[in-house]
Order: sequence, then structure tokens, then C-alpha cells
Amino acid sequence: MINLKDYSQSITKAVPHLVETVIERGEGAYIWDQSGRRFLDFTSGIGVANTGHCHPRVVEAIRQQAGLMIHCQQNLAYHKPLLRLIDALREIIPAALDTFYFTNSGAEAVEGALKLARQATGRTNIIAFQRGFHGRTVGTMALTSSKIIYRNGYQPLMPGVFFAPYAYCFRCPKAEADPEKYGFDKDCTWALDELRFILRSQTSPNETAAILIEPILGEGGYVIPPARFLKGIREICDKYGILLIIDEIQSGFGRTGHFFAFEHFGIIPDILVMAKGLASGMPLSCVAAKHQLMENSPPGSHGGTYGGNIVACAAAEASIRVLLEEKLVENVARLGEKLLIRLKSLKERFPNIGDVRGLGLMAGVEFVGDDGHSPDQSKAKAVQKECLEKDLLLLTCGTEDNVIRWIPPLIINEQQLNEALEIFEHSLDKL
Repeated sequence: MINLKDYSQSITKAVPHLVETVIERGEGAYIWDQSGRRFLDFTSGIGVANTGHCHPRVVEAIRQQAGLMIHCQQNLAYHKPLLRLIDALREIIPAALDTFYFTNSGAEAVEGALKLARQATGRTNIIAFQRGFHGRTVGTMALTSSKIIYRNGYQPLMPGVFFAPYAYCFRCPKAEADPEKYGFDKDCTWALDELRFILRSQTSPNETAAILIEPILGEGGYVIPPARFLKGIREICDKYGILLIIDEIQSGFGRTGHFFAFEHFGIIPDILVMAKGLASGMPLSCVAAKHQLMENSPPGSHGGTYGGNIVACAAAEASIRVLLEEKLVENVARLGEKLLIRLKSLKERFPNIGDVRGLGLMAGVEFVGDDGHSPDQSKAKAVQKECLEKDLLLLTCGTEDNVIRWIPPLIINEQQLNEALEIFEHSLDKL
């Protein structure tokens, strides 16, 4: 058995580990450490293992392709797994988004989308949103504002980025001041009015290339905006010829009960960014856009050695086929409804749960102090730790780290969901 103490000087400690043990294997919704301890994994590797750990069809696709060829640089030649993956993506993505670019990670895909928007429009500036997360590379750090840790010590960052308020209704200053007039279920346009103000005061429409947004905030707190917010952004983009980039890195591939979260809001992006659940753990990301946009990007202006890796593409095509043929998106919609009902019932019992929100199997439980509103990281962390003691893995998120996020593999069944909820409820009772 490996002793971690022997590696204490060699392992980077920059990111704390949720489980301070050595993981040996995973299957479905479970992972095991080297001692044989089994964990119910409701993190999915931060939204990556949508098809579960080591889904047999994905594993077989990887094995077969690894026996044929491991690397074929996408600038040198086409390869079959890439073409089959494109066919699979065309089945689940709006037909207007008919051209694809593949790379390794979500951050790389966001940077590719940013470069595409600037090339296609001839404009320079980008509007992103408060509490958004888009990556930790030098370019994407400038677009990220979910936590100061992602920016601290690296500024000044890339210029030309402006932040607008996200429609975070639970923490909206207008709703706090006048709940009768403002809020999720009210005809409130405050966040859109602030966005319009930015276009009048900080970056004019004729120098704004794109608006970049997560349809559901991920690292920023699992925040679900009202449909009017995203529809209003789409209208603003159409009015001024600004490109709408939707970052579905965490919310895509069935996570919300649709293949993509933007489908809940009745809009279509100009540029779609995908990663995480795309290839079930293999490093692969994708940018999809209209052909006429991609034509405006000069050949060779963006790329990478490993983008569109042949083994990763085989895994991605298998992953999409699993989602489709095993009806996992329907499973998400069914279980997501049960999850939300149960979590909301817990909110009624426990006053330190300030808000519960979610779509499908992407739900957040926000913890607050005894005043009923101030963020309380300590309570969220205590519940997370207690769940870990009972072998349930959950993650926190949010600028204040006071939101527990539910992001299980999409293959879970009702028994596993109930088991996780029982552990969560018992942890709340104990604390």
C-alpha cells in the first residue's frame, strides 16, 4: 500500500484534496481507495464523469482505439473518431452550430471562442459576468470573477474585459431592498438594465465583440437565472451585432435534464463552449459555431498539438451514444425533480439553508448564518465533512464557499439518490 508521507515533498499542495487518501478505482457512481473504502461520488470529478466512472462502452471505445492509434495531430489529417464525434454532436446541438474546433480543456476552448469572436467581429472587448468562472489560464483569468484566489497575484490581467451583474436573485440588492417588486418570479429587469448601462458607459457596442456567460453559474454558486435574463441578453446581442458565447463546460451533456442548459431558456448561442462531460474523463473540449464565423478565423491562428486527440474523440463519441441510447437525460430530468423536492423540504426544516435551486442533477444548497441571509462557509464545510465521514462525496462552491453542489453521475438510480439524501439529512441533523 502506498504511504502518502513518502511523497510529501513531491506532491503539489496548491489545491486541497477532499479525500486525503489514494484512490484506486471507480465504477458507476462509486470510487474506492487503496484500503477498500467505498465512496458514493456525487462530484463526478467536478462534472466530468456524466456517464459514471468507467462506463463499459466508453472503456471499450478507449481500448479499441488505443490498440489502433493513440495520437493523430488534427492539423495533419482527418481521423475516423473525430468524424464520428462530429456526427454525434450534430444530433444534439442546434443545426445552426455546424462547425467544430477541438482542443484539450475548458479554458483552452474559452480562449479559442474569445479569439474567434474578436476575429469574426473585428472588435476587441468582452463582457463577462460577476461570479462567473471560465478558467485559470492567463486569458481566462481575466474573464473569471467567482473567487479572488483565481486572480490574486496575477494582475494586471488581459484588458478589454468588463463585468456585469449576474441575475443572482437570492442575493440581488434590489430584491433585498424591495422584495415585492424585485425577485426571481417578478418582472425584474435590473441585471439587464445594468448590462445596458455598461454598453453606454464602459464599452460601446461597436467595440464589444462578445458577451460570455454561463447559463447556470458553476463555481460561482450553482445559480439559476430567470429565463428573461438570458433571453434579454440574446436580444441585446442581436440588436448590436455582439456575439453570444455560452459556456456549457459544467452544465452541458445532460446535466440539467436537457443536453445543454441553454435549451431551458429558449435561446441559441452564436458560439458554444463544451468540455467536462464531453468525453467522460478524457481531456477534450470543443467550440461550436456557425460556419461563417469560423471562416473569419485565419487558418493556423489557433491550435494545439493534442487537440482532437484520437483516443479522446473515440471516448467522446461513445459517451454521447451512452447518453442517447441509455436515456440518461431523461433519467436526469426524473431524478432531478425528486432531488429538488427533497432539498426544498429540508430547507423548511433547517433555517441555516437559505436557498435551494437547481435544474436536473445540478443543484445548489446555500448555507446562511443565523440572521437568515449572510453567507456561512463554516456550516457548508461542516456538512460536507460530516457527509465525507459517511462516505458521501460532495463539493462546495460559491464566492464565499457556502454552497454545497449536487453534481452526481447521470447514471445514478433512485436508491443511490435516496442514500445520498439520507446521509445529507443526517449530517444536517447532527450539526
